[in-house]
Amino acid sequence: MHLPSTPSFRLDGKRALVTGASSGIGLGAAVALAEAGAHVVMAARTLPKLIEAVDAVNAKGLSTEALQLDVSDIANMQASIDEQDTFDILVNSAGGARHSPALETKVDDFDFVNDLNVKSAYFLTQSIAKKLKKIGKPGSLVNISSQMAHVGGIDRAVYCATKHAVEGFTKSMAMEFGPLGIRINTICPTFVRTPMTQATFDDPNRVAWIEEKIKLGRVGEIEDIMGAVVYLASDASSLVTGTSLLVDGGWTVG
Repeated sequence: MHLPSTPSFRLDGKRALVTGASSGIGLGAAVALAEAGAHVVMAARTLPKLIEAVDAVNAKGLSTEALQLDVSDIANMQASIDEQDTFDILVNSAGGARHSPALETKVDDFDFVNDLNVKSAYFLTQSIAKKLKKIGKPGSLVNISSQMAHVGGIDRAVYCATKHAVEGFTKSMAMEFGPLGIRINTICPTFVRTPMTQATFDDPNRVAWIEEKIKLGRVGEIEDIMGAVVYLASDASSLVTGTSLLVDGGWTVG
């Protein structure tokens, strides 16, 4: 009897780019990919913090390097990607939020969040895919989205709008990139404990509300996202494209 073999989760010989890699989910993604065997280019705006993160990862015997990159500066970002060797894997983790009631949204806040979460993610994804197409190579592109791409949230109209947009362009790109062998998906976390979300977790009332909504009864940790990143980057998900992997503890089920 012929038995099927589990596809490999290993990433040996692969080059990966992770943005927002100096902390939080981006740092977790970089560690996960490096542990699976990839060489990871860790990108972020702030160089000292990025160097500290790269040094810490490499001290574990893993293979990473630093790339100072402001993804919101589209022209410079595109030029920087053009100078790099082709990436097999992208984890687009750079993002931000400025929450307010919808009736009080300021234009500057809307533009800041939209430019970072949508425009930057779109054109970085495009840049990586162009290089893969040019040399006829497959790849896996992963956008870190949010559970808020599938529901609404009080004081989060702008953030939800941007994450819904990420889901939309991911699905459309999957249709276009599929014939090229390039897969693209999103990961949609619930509230994850990171330096950026610490203010939320410092508020007991907010934590109680979050834990009530999450059916598994606990908030997310960075480690909860790492396995999802490796899965979508690897051959284990070779038939998965244009979809969302919800890592939300059941938030969106009802």
